[in-house]
Amino acid sequence: MNALTRRGLVGLLVGAAASLLAACGQDDAPQQQAAQERPPLPMAVMEMAHRDLPLEKSYPALLRSDDEVTLVARVTGFLEARHFEPGELVEAGQPLYTIEPDLYQAQVNQREADLQSARAQLSRAQRDAERFERLLSQNSVSRQQVDQARAELNVARANVAQAEAALASATIDLDYAQVTAPVSGMIGLSQINVGNLVNVGTELATITPLDPLEVRFQLPQQEALELRRQLQDQALSTIGATLQVPGQEVLEGRLSFLGSRVGEGTSTVQAAAVFANPEAGVLPGQFVRVRIEGLKRFAVLAVPEIAVTQGLMGPQVFVLDEENLARARPVALGDGAGPWQITREGLEPGDRVVVGDPAGLQPGTRIDPQPFDGPEAAPSNEAMEAAAEAAEDGA
Repeated sequence: MNALTRRGLVGLLVGAAASLLAACGQDDAPQQQAAQERPPLPMAVMEMAHRDLPLEKSYPALLRSDDEVTLVARVTGFLEARHFEPGELVEAGQPLYTIEPDLYQAQVNQREADLQSARAQLSRAQRDAERFERLLSQNSVSRQQVDQARAELNVARANVAQAEAALASATIDLDYAQVTAPVSGMIGLSQINVGNLVNVGTELATITPLDPLEVRFQLPQQEALELRRQLQDQALSTIGATLQVPGQEVLEGRLSFLGSRVGEGTSTVQAAAVFANPEAGVLPGQFVRVRIEGLKRFAVLAVPEIAVTQGLMGPQVFVLDEENLARARPVALGDGAGPWQITREGLEPGDRVVVGDPAGLQPGTRIDPQPFDGPEAAPSNEAMEAAAEAAEDGA
C-alpha cells in the first residue's frame, strides 16, 4: 500500500469518528438543555444579620443547705433528756436536749446571793462615806479617814458589778443547759445517748434546713461575662433558674450570686442559685442540673439548626450566589440557642442562607428563595418540596 492510499484511509477513519461524535453530541444536547431549564427549587432563605438570642444552658451542680447547723454542747454535764426523734422536722427555738440543768440553776442561785451581799455592802459603804463627809465639815474626822471611806465605797461598787457579771454568766450557762434548735429543718441522728457525760464542744446532732436550698455551680468564662453584661441593666435576683433533679419535679428559683473573678485552673466563674423546696422533696447532697433563664448571646450570627449539614470539610450551610445558585460553605459552630445554631466563622451579615430542609440539595442547584419568618416556619418546607416535585414531573 502506497503512501497516498494510507493517507486516504486515515482521512476516512477520522471523518467517521467525527460523524459519530457529532451524533452523540446531538443526542446529549437535549439532556443538558433540560437540566439547564429545570425550574428552580423553592426553598426558605434568610439574610444573615446580627441578633440577640436567649440560650438554653444547664450546668451540673451539687445541692447543699447553706444554713446547715451542727449542734455543739456549750456546758459540761450529764445528758438528761432528748426531746426529738431523729429524722423529724424541728422548728427554730424547739427544745432538743437537757444537760443537767439543776447544777446550773444552783450556780445561778449562788450568784444571786452573792449579788445581794455585794449590794448590802455597797449600801453600808455609801452611808459611811456620807457620814464621814459631814464629820469632816465639823472637823471631827481627818481627811485621811474620809479618803478611806470613799475608797471602800468604790470597792463596794466594783464588788456589785462583779457579782452582776457572775450572775449573768451563770444565767447563760443555765440557758445552755437547754439546747434548742437555732434554725428550722430536718435533724439527723443523735451523736450521744441520754445518760452520757458531755463536755464543752461535744457534737450532739446536725440540723439541715430544706427550704430553701442553695446550689453552687461553675459558669464558663464567656457565659459569665455575657451574664454580667446583662446585669448592667437589671438586678441579679431577676435572673430566674430551674433545678432539674433526675426522676423528680423541677424546682423554680433565682440566681443569688455571680462571682467577680475567673478561676485560674478552670477558667470558670462561680455562681449560686436559691430554690424553694416547701415539700422537702429534694435533699442536700443530690447531684442536679441547674438551668439559668434569660441568659443571652448578643449580636451574633445564627441559622436554624436544620440548615446545618455535614460536608467533607465539616459543618456547612448552603449560601446563594448572585444567580441564586446554592454554594456549600464551611462554618464554625458556637452555642446552640433553642432552634438556632450560633456560628462563629464562615458567614457574614448580608449572606443569603438556605434554611429549608437541605436533604438532597446539591451545590449548583438553582433556588427560588421563599420568605422565612423563623425556625417555626421550617415545617412549611414540605409544601415547597411538594411544589418542586410537581414542577419536575411537569418538566
